[in-house]
Amino acid sequence: MGKIPPKFYKIGEVMAHTGISRQTIHDYTVGGFIEEDARTPAGHRLYGEWVFERLARIRLLQDQGHSLKGIKTMIDEQKI
Repeated sequence: MGKIPPKFYKIGEVMAHTGISRQTIHDYTVGGFIEEDARTPAGHRLYGEWVFERLARIRLLQDQGHSLKGIKTMIDEQKI
């Protein structure tokens, strides 16, 4: 049996599973906090399963008082 292909999620599915708004997910994508893994033929962004852990980590760090700028630095330094 071959390797199972990765599951990709549309932005609406990410919203449904995380409770994070479409605009915030878009802002996180544009800001470099998360990145799309692929696009549909119609141009819709698709995110891998990893995005749920990253978004949860961002929210946790915000709840702990970290700024978005500080969180972005952590992401850039690959600390999260």
